[in-house]
Amino acid sequence: QVQLVESGGGLVQAGDSLRLSCAASGGTFSRYAMGWFRQAPGKEREFVATISWAGYSLYYADSVKTRFTISRDNAKNMVYLQMNDLTPEDTAVYYCAGSEYRNNREYEYEYRYWGQGTQVTVSS
Repeated sequence: QVQLVESGGGLVQAGDSLRLSCAASGGTFSRYAMGWFRQAPGKEREFVATISWAGYSLYYADSVKTRFTISRDNAKNMVYLQMNDLTPEDTAVYYCAGSEYRNNREYEYEYRYWGQGTQVTVSS
């Protein structure tokens, strides 16, 4: 059973940066695409970014593509989300997700494994 644990969230000011980390265990992490999703208060969970199994293909939501960078280190079973120039609209619980597909996946139903989430709060 794959387990995902996010870390790195916190309270920051608008314009600041944060780096989220996701540690994977219990499975063949390096074979599958990974993603980040987020859920703001009162809203549905939404796609943020995805990275293919080897890290060569990346895809982002339009709202973050010029500010966020997803990466992975398969040797360490880690996925990262570097978030720059944060705005209050980025405030949400951020979830790491693992799929059973090798290439980028954008939809929740394509992900089987989920972390517990880490809170990111951006003040204006």
